[in-house]
Amino acid sequence: QVQLVESGGGLVQVGGSLRLSCAASGRTFSNYVMGWFRQAPGKEREFVAAISLGGSATYYADSVKGRFTVSRDNAKKTVYLQMNSLKPEDTAIYYCAANRGTMQRSRDLYDFWGQGTQVTVSS
Repeated sequence: QVQLVESGGGLVQVGGSLRLSCAASGRTFSNYVMGWFRQAPGKEREFVAAISLGGSATYYADSVKGRFTVSRDNAKKTVYLQMNSLKPEDTAIYYCAANRGTMQRSRDLYDFWGQGTQVTVSS
């Protein structure tokens, strides 16, 4: 079992940056692929990024590639999402999630979810 708690969301202007964190409980954090998803009002939850068990491989949605960076610190049981050059369309609730399989963009394949953190980009 893994419990996840996101933090770091907030209000930022267009072009600004935010760094989200997701802290995990449990002893087996390094056994989980970690993903970030987001959900805007009236839209489905969509994949943003994923990172492999050791952090050597990453995978991004085309909409954030080159602007967002996912990383993890297994010793701190934390995964991060650095978001740069933010756009109004990045406004959403951001969720981290964990799965014991491979890096996936399908939310149905993730076993554990955090409660989310709001990111609002103002123009």
